[in-house]
Amino acid sequence: MLCFTKLPLLSRVTRRLIGWALLLPLAAAVSQFPAHAVETGTIIPSPMVDMPEAPSGNLQTAVLAGGCFWGVQAVFQHVKGVESAVSGYSGGDKAAAHYNDVSSGRTGHAESVKITFDSRIITYGQILRIYFSIAHDPTQLDRQGPDVGSQYRSAIFYGDDLQSAVARSYIAHLEQTHVFKQRIVTRVESLQAFYPAETYHQDYLANHPNNPYVVFNDLPKLKNLKRLFPDRYRVEPKLVAAERSPS
Repeated sequence: MLCFTKLPLLSRVTRRLIGWALLLPLAAAVSQFPAHAVETGTIIPSPMVDMPEAPSGNLQTAVLAGGCFWGVQAVFQHVKGVESAVSGYSGGDKAAAHYNDVSSGRTGHAESVKITFDSRIITYGQILRIYFSIAHDPTQLDRQGPDVGSQYRSAIFYGDDLQSAVARSYIAHLEQTHVFKQRIVTRVESLQAFYPAETYHQDYLANHPNNPYVVFNDLPKLKNLKRLFPDRYRVEPKLVAAERSPS
Protein backbone atom coordinates (compact mmCIF):
# COMPACT_ATOMS: atom_id res chain seq x y z
CA MET A 1 0.00 0.00 0.00
CA LEU A 2 1.26 3.49 -0.78
CA CYS A 3 2.13 5.35 2.38
CA PHE A 4 0.85 8.90 1.99
CA THR A 5 2.28 9.83 5.39
CA LYS A 6 5.64 10.13 3.62
CA LEU A 7 4.53 13.01 1.39
CA PRO A 8 6.23 15.99 3.10
CA LEU A 9 4.33 18.89 1.55
CA LEU A 10 0.83 17.79 2.46
CA SER A 11 -0.94 17.76 5.79
CA ARG A 12 -1.74 14.37 7.25
CA VAL A 13 -5.46 14.94 6.71
CA THR A 14 -4.84 15.78 3.03
CA ARG A 15 -2.61 12.75 2.59
CA ARG A 16 -5.28 10.49 4.03
CA LEU A 17 -7.95 12.01 1.82
CA ILE A 18 -5.80 11.28 -1.24
CA GLY A 19 -5.27 7.75 -0.03
CA TRP A 20 -8.96 7.22 0.63
CA ALA A 21 -9.85 8.48 -2.84
CA LEU A 22 -7.46 6.02 -4.48
CA LEU A 23 -8.61 3.16 -2.26
CA LEU A 24 -12.32 3.84 -2.70
CA PRO A 25 -12.84 1.41 -5.65
CA LEU A 26 -11.29 -1.37 -3.54
CA ALA A 27 -13.02 -0.67 -0.27
CA ALA A 28 -16.35 -2.25 -1.20
CA ALA A 29 -14.64 -5.43 -2.35
CA VAL A 30 -12.44 -5.72 0.73
CA SER A 31 -15.38 -5.24 3.05
CA GLN A 32 -16.88 -8.44 1.63
CA PHE A 33 -13.85 -10.50 2.67
CA PRO A 34 -13.62 -12.21 6.07
CA ALA A 35 -11.68 -10.25 8.70
CA HIS A 36 -8.63 -12.52 8.47
CA ALA A 37 -8.12 -11.53 4.83
CA VAL A 38 -7.03 -8.11 6.08
CA GLU A 39 -5.89 -8.59 9.68
CA THR A 40 -6.19 -11.74 11.74
CA GLY A 41 -5.37 -10.75 15.30
CA THR A 42 -3.16 -13.04 17.38
CA ILE A 43 -4.21 -15.56 20.01
CA ILE A 44 -2.01 -14.97 23.04
CA PRO A 45 -1.92 -16.30 26.63
CA SER A 46 -3.24 -14.34 29.58
CA PRO A 47 -0.70 -12.41 31.65
CA MET A 48 0.90 -14.31 34.52
CA VAL A 49 1.12 -11.13 36.63
CA ASP A 50 -1.83 -8.76 36.99
CA MET A 51 -3.08 -5.85 39.06
CA PRO A 52 -5.57 -6.31 41.89
CA GLU A 53 -8.98 -4.74 41.98
CA ALA A 54 -8.85 -1.00 42.69
CA PRO A 55 -8.66 -0.50 46.49
CA SER A 56 -10.84 2.62 46.56
CA GLY A 57 -13.66 2.44 44.08
CA ASN A 58 -13.39 0.12 41.10
CA LEU A 59 -12.19 2.31 38.25
CA GLN A 60 -8.64 2.13 36.92
CA THR A 61 -7.05 3.74 33.88
CA ALA A 62 -4.65 2.59 31.18
CA VAL A 63 -3.01 4.76 28.51
CA LEU A 64 -1.99 2.84 25.42
CA ALA A 65 -0.54 3.79 22.04
CA GLY A 66 -0.72 1.54 18.99
CA GLY A 67 -0.87 3.48 15.75
CA CYS A 68 -3.77 5.66 14.69
CA PHE A 69 -5.96 6.22 17.71
CA TRP A 70 -9.20 5.78 15.72
CA GLY A 71 -8.94 1.99 15.72
CA VAL A 72 -7.52 1.58 19.21
CA GLN A 73 -10.29 3.72 20.65
CA ALA A 74 -12.96 1.80 18.76
CA VAL A 75 -11.71 -1.57 20.00
CA PHE A 76 -11.86 -0.59 23.66
CA GLN A 77 -15.19 1.18 23.29
CA HIS A 78 -16.58 -2.27 22.49
CA VAL A 79 -14.95 -4.06 25.46
CA LYS A 80 -17.15 -4.98 28.42
CA GLY A 81 -16.03 -3.24 31.59
CA VAL A 82 -14.57 -0.23 29.78
CA GLU A 83 -16.37 2.89 30.93
CA SER A 84 -14.52 5.36 28.70
CA ALA A 85 -11.98 5.36 25.86
CA VAL A 86 -10.69 8.77 24.78
CA SER A 87 -8.30 9.47 21.92
CA GLY A 88 -5.43 11.82 22.70
CA TYR A 89 -1.70 12.40 22.95
CA SER A 90 0.98 11.25 25.41
CA GLY A 91 4.75 11.53 25.56
CA GLY A 92 5.28 15.20 24.79
CA ASP A 93 4.54 18.69 26.08
CA LYS A 94 1.12 20.27 26.45
CA ALA A 95 1.96 23.01 23.96
CA ALA A 96 2.53 20.42 21.23
CA ALA A 97 -0.54 18.30 21.97
CA HIS A 98 -2.32 19.25 18.76
CA TYR A 99 -3.01 17.07 15.75
CA ASN A 100 -0.99 19.03 13.19
CA ASP A 101 2.02 19.28 15.50
CA VAL A 102 1.90 15.63 16.56
CA SER A 103 1.65 14.57 12.91
CA SER A 104 5.11 16.00 12.28
CA GLY A 105 6.58 13.17 14.35
CA ARG A 106 8.85 15.64 16.19
CA THR A 107 6.88 16.33 19.37
CA GLY A 108 7.57 13.15 21.35
CA HIS A 109 3.84 12.49 21.49
CA ALA A 110 2.21 9.26 20.43
CA GLU A 111 -1.41 8.99 19.37
CA SER A 112 -2.82 7.33 22.48
CA VAL A 113 -6.04 6.22 24.09
CA LYS A 114 -6.93 6.70 27.75
CA ILE A 115 -9.03 3.74 28.88
CA THR A 116 -11.06 3.91 32.07
CA PHE A 117 -12.30 0.49 33.15
CA ASP A 118 -14.11 -1.26 35.97
CA SER A 119 -11.55 -3.56 37.58
CA ARG A 120 -14.33 -5.83 38.89
CA ILE A 121 -15.19 -6.72 35.29
CA ILE A 122 -11.87 -6.55 33.47
CA THR A 123 -8.33 -6.25 34.81
CA TYR A 124 -5.38 -4.20 33.63
CA GLY A 125 -3.69 -7.37 32.41
CA GLN A 126 -6.77 -8.34 30.40
CA ILE A 127 -6.81 -4.85 28.87
CA LEU A 128 -3.20 -5.45 27.79
CA ARG A 129 -4.10 -8.84 26.36
CA ILE A 130 -6.64 -7.24 24.01
CA TYR A 131 -4.16 -4.47 23.23
CA PHE A 132 -1.47 -6.92 22.10
CA SER A 133 -3.83 -9.38 20.45
CA ILE A 134 -6.34 -7.16 18.65
CA ALA A 135 -5.75 -3.42 18.89
CA HIS A 136 -2.40 -3.27 17.07
CA ASP A 137 0.71 -5.17 15.97
CA PRO A 138 3.35 -4.83 18.71
CA THR A 139 6.16 -5.93 16.37
CA GLN A 140 6.00 -2.88 14.11
CA LEU A 141 8.56 -0.24 15.04
CA ASP A 142 7.35 3.37 14.85
CA ARG A 143 4.50 2.50 12.53
CA GLN A 144 1.20 0.68 12.16
CA GLY A 145 0.08 -0.39 8.72
CA PRO A 146 0.21 2.60 6.35
CA ASP A 147 1.07 5.13 9.09
CA VAL A 148 4.76 5.77 9.74
CA GLY A 149 6.50 7.82 12.43
CA SER A 150 7.25 7.84 16.15
CA GLN A 151 3.76 9.25 16.77
CA TYR A 152 2.45 5.81 15.76
CA ARG A 153 4.75 3.85 18.06
CA SER A 154 3.64 0.95 20.20
CA ALA A 155 3.79 2.19 23.78
CA ILE A 156 2.31 1.50 27.19
CA PHE A 157 2.26 4.62 29.36
CA TYR A 158 2.24 3.34 32.93
CA GLY A 159 0.74 5.33 35.77
CA ASP A 160 2.59 3.64 38.63
CA ASP A 161 5.20 1.01 39.41
CA LEU A 162 2.66 -1.79 39.51
CA GLN A 163 1.40 -1.04 36.00
CA SER A 164 5.00 -0.92 34.82
CA ALA A 165 5.74 -4.31 36.40
CA VAL A 166 2.64 -5.93 34.88
CA ALA A 167 3.43 -4.55 31.42
CA ARG A 168 7.11 -5.56 31.48
CA SER A 169 6.31 -9.00 32.85
CA TYR A 170 3.70 -9.58 30.14
CA ILE A 171 6.02 -8.50 27.33
CA ALA A 172 8.71 -10.86 28.65
CA HIS A 173 6.16 -13.69 28.86
CA LEU A 174 4.98 -13.12 25.29
CA GLU A 175 8.56 -13.05 24.05
CA GLN A 176 9.35 -16.31 25.86
CA THR A 177 6.31 -18.05 24.38
CA HIS A 178 7.09 -16.80 20.85
CA VAL A 179 3.47 -16.01 20.01
CA PHE A 180 4.67 -13.32 17.60
CA LYS A 181 7.05 -14.17 14.75
CA GLN A 182 8.97 -10.92 15.22
CA ARG A 183 10.35 -9.24 18.32
CA ILE A 184 7.95 -7.11 20.37
CA VAL A 185 9.02 -3.45 20.15
CA THR A 186 6.44 -1.98 22.55
CA ARG A 187 7.95 0.73 24.73
CA VAL A 188 6.99 0.98 28.41
CA GLU A 189 7.05 4.69 29.25
CA SER A 190 6.16 6.65 32.35
CA LEU A 191 2.91 8.58 31.91
CA GLN A 192 3.62 12.27 32.41
CA ALA A 193 0.30 13.50 31.06
CA PHE A 194 -2.53 12.64 28.69
CA TYR A 195 -4.09 15.32 26.50
CA PRO A 196 -7.45 14.56 24.82
CA ALA A 197 -7.46 14.92 21.04
CA GLU A 198 -9.68 17.26 19.09
CA THR A 199 -13.42 16.56 19.08
CA TYR A 200 -13.48 15.41 15.45
CA HIS A 201 -11.10 12.54 16.31
CA GLN A 202 -13.37 11.15 19.04
CA ASP A 203 -15.71 8.25 18.16
CA TYR A 204 -14.24 8.32 14.65
CA LEU A 205 -15.12 4.77 13.67
CA ALA A 206 -18.67 5.09 15.00
CA ASN A 207 -19.13 8.31 13.03
CA HIS A 208 -17.37 7.20 9.83
CA PRO A 209 -17.79 3.40 9.47
CA ASN A 210 -17.66 3.55 5.65
CA ASN A 211 -14.46 5.59 5.46
CA PRO A 212 -12.02 3.48 3.36
CA TYR A 213 -9.21 3.93 5.89
CA VAL A 214 -11.53 2.63 8.62
CA VAL A 215 -12.76 -0.24 6.41
CA PHE A 216 -9.21 -1.42 5.71
CA ASN A 217 -7.53 -0.82 9.04
CA ASP A 218 -10.07 -0.59 11.85
CA LEU A 219 -13.24 -2.56 11.18
CA PRO A 220 -11.25 -5.82 11.01
CA LYS A 221 -10.10 -5.16 14.57
CA LEU A 222 -13.70 -5.16 15.80
CA LYS A 223 -14.45 -8.36 13.91
CA ASN A 224 -11.41 -9.96 15.50
CA LEU A 225 -12.42 -8.75 18.96
CA LYS A 226 -15.82 -10.37 18.55
CA ARG A 227 -14.27 -13.56 17.13
CA LEU A 228 -11.37 -14.04 19.56
CA PHE A 229 -12.89 -12.50 22.69
CA PRO A 230 -16.65 -13.09 22.39
CA ASP A 231 -17.08 -12.94 26.17
CA ARG A 232 -15.44 -9.51 26.23
CA TYR A 233 -17.24 -8.02 23.23
CA ARG A 234 -19.97 -5.42 23.72
CA VAL A 235 -22.23 -4.58 20.78
CA GLU A 236 -22.97 -0.98 21.76
CA PRO A 237 -19.83 1.13 22.15
CA LYS A 238 -19.16 3.54 25.01
CA LEU A 239 -18.91 6.79 23.06
CA VAL A 240 -17.21 10.00 24.14
CA ALA A 241 -20.12 12.00 22.71
CA ALA A 242 -22.50 10.24 25.10
CA GLU A 243 -20.28 11.15 28.06
CA ARG A 244 -20.33 14.80 27.05
CA SER A 245 -24.06 14.98 26.44
CA PRO A 246 -26.10 16.73 29.16
CA SER A 247 -28.14 14.34 31.28
